[in-house]
Amino acid sequence: MSTPLVSIKDMGLRFTAKRTVSAVNQISLELAHGEVLGLLGESGSGKSATLRALLRLYPESRAKVSGQIRIDGQDVLSLKGRALEQYRGGTVSMVFQEPGLAFDPVYTIGQQIVQAIQAHAAVSQQDAAEQALAMLERVQIPQARRRFDAYPHELSGGMRQRAMIALALSCKPKLLLADEPTTALDATVQIQILLLLRELQKEMNMSVIFVTHDIGAAVEVADRIAVMYAGRIVEQGAVADIVHRPLHPYTAGLLASSVGAANKGQPLQAVPGSPPDMSNPPVGCAFAPRCSRASDICRTEAPPVEQLGGRSLACWFPPHSEPT
Repeated sequence: MSTPLVSIKDMGLRFTAKRTVSAVNQISLELAHGEVLGLLGESGSGKSATLRALLRLYPESRAKVSGQIRIDGQDVLSLKGRALEQYRGGTVSMVFQEPGLAFDPVYTIGQQIVQAIQAHAAVSQQDAAEQALAMLERVQIPQARRRFDAYPHELSGGMRQRAMIALALSCKPKLLLADEPTTALDATVQIQILLLLRELQKEMNMSVIFVTHDIGAAVEVADRIAVMYAGRIVEQGAVADIVHRPLHPYTAGLLASSVGAANKGQPLQAVPGSPPDMSNPPVGCAFAPRCSRASDICRTEAPPVEQLGGRSLACWFPPHSEPT
């Protein structure tokens, strides 16, 4: 059995500025080479925080990452100095949710991609510029040479997102973290970006962790889905299994609240209530206050993560079982 590219065990993330917030709570997952994982959940469930923790973007003075993170054989939490700089962009890269904020507004698109390439490879300015231009063409930016000299504000939202993908892939990372890369785009451009990401992933044999709250996007891009709630992965499995036979009540609620062919013409069933305040998380299962199947044990003890035929689940009473 081949060694996974990503191995995360009991990873936790706590912010400790004015108050302690448990953003991620002992999550464990593995990702094979060339595999795409969709990270699904409501806003505030810990998806984006997980990606930023993997890239070590949070200052250690205000955020504490615990557990074990190994990516491409490296102990990520022990990386420092130059090794950490090479890891960011070289081994793991990220496509941010809002490229207008991720790009530096005072440098052209081409200058920023060239700078990234030269930070990770000993190449000349001319060679780096040629590689940057080739990457812009690879992400299907029309008139790539003209866009190379454009500033971020001179591009449309869809073009900026393509340029962000070009920047992220310019150093040929083994793992791409995509943080809701289509949220700010219209529906037509969203589909184009999703198809582009999938095409580039296959072409470059990258692994991808794709964060979204859109189940349709996850189905389009991912091989496997992990569902997060209150900083914890509550269900994980192959896309078809999760979509057609959800086991966790929260996963079922997300599917029921999304528009699809199965519920066409029917009112959407919203998940009742709101996500918990993670500065004061509830005792027991965090989903219990919103769950119609919750019993006494759900309100007092957090369910363990169990393996069920190739899937993982954290629920005391999955479907086909009865609360006591």
